[in-house]
Order: sequence, then structure tokens, then C-alpha cells
Amino acid sequence: MRPDAVLRSFIDDVEFVVGTTDDEQEITKRVAERLSALLAGGYRLPPEVTRPSTEHHVNYPLHIAPDNSWSLAAVVWNVGQRTPVHGHETWGVVGIYSGAEREFRYAKPTDAEPGRPLTPVGEHVWQRGEVTVCCTTDDDVHSVAAVGDVPTVGIHLYGADIGTIERRRYDPATGEVQWFASGWDAPAVDDGDPL
Repeated sequence: MRPDAVLRSFIDDVEFVVGTTDDEQEITKRVAERLSALLAGGYRLPPEVTRPSTEHHVNYPLHIAPDNSWSLAAVVWNVGQRTPVHGHETWGVVGIYSGAEREFRYAKPTDAEPGRPLTPVGEHVWQRGEVTVCCTTDDDVHSVAAVGDVPTVGIHLYGADIGTIERRRYDPATGEVQWFASGWDAPAVDDGDPL
């Protein structure tokens, strides 16, 4: 996907932030401010990256930094879809473009706690226009679900090429870990109505 002028300017701003500090707290704070402004300004994603799948949530790449230092994606869940409990292995910022997302957070297990059930630490419903720091390397275990009667579309930024890095998927009842790479989905173009 070729970014339009608004998205290109946003990408340039994020590139500047990522290029000026390695501090995850500073990066996520500054990226969240920029994402909030993008959403508040009424930015419209191309319809082809807002379409859900009936089978699973989809990850549409909007930009991957040439050095893989960060990525930007439209992530879409159909009504009722939920991710497994997972981690990111990097920082991340998420803004809700449309719909609503329920986040289920868990305490990140330490290496000294293998095989223990995960500890839930809360839930929150994120609404259209809201932005959250979903993860930093020390705090990044959650599951998310589309809630409401329309698909949920989020604009996600991560401190790596999130489609290719190896990440943890957790069984919350046992703490068992499986490694996975989420991959990327190709947008399909049709004449349907955009969200």
C-alpha cells in the first residue's frame, strides 16, 4: 500500500521519534500523542485495509521501516473474534480506528516462573479514537477481542516488524509458551462499503 500525504507525514513523524531515542517509555509516549492526533483529525484508512476475515483477525501492513526497527499496521477483528493470549517482545501503541476492543491483561511471567498459570491484572474496553500503550518489553501479555456489533479496526505501531518477529503465545491456565510469528495479510480490494 502506498501511503497518502497524511499517512506519509505521520510515518515521517514516527520515524523521527524512533530515530532520536531508544527509551521505550519516551517512544511510546510520543508515538501515542501522534496517533491520537491522527485519529482526532479524522484520518480515513483505505477501505481495503479495514475489511475483516470470517476466519481470524487480520494484520495489514501499512509501513515497515527499511531497517525493521518499527512497523505500522491496520489490524482488523470481525465481530466476536479474540486473539490468543500473547506477547509482543517489543514496544507497541494501538489506536482504535473503528469499533471497540476489549483488552484482557496479564502479568508478564518471569523466567523463574515457568509452568505457572498467568495472573490476570485487568480488563478495559477501548473505544473509537482512544489510544493505548499496549506493550513495552517488560509489560506485554494480553488478549484482545472485538466487542459490539461491528468489526474492530485498530492502527498498531510496534518497535519491530511485528509480522516476522518470533513472539510468545501463552496458555493462561498453565503458563505454557509456544513461539509464533503472526505474519502479514494482503488486503483484498472490492466494491464494498468502507468502515
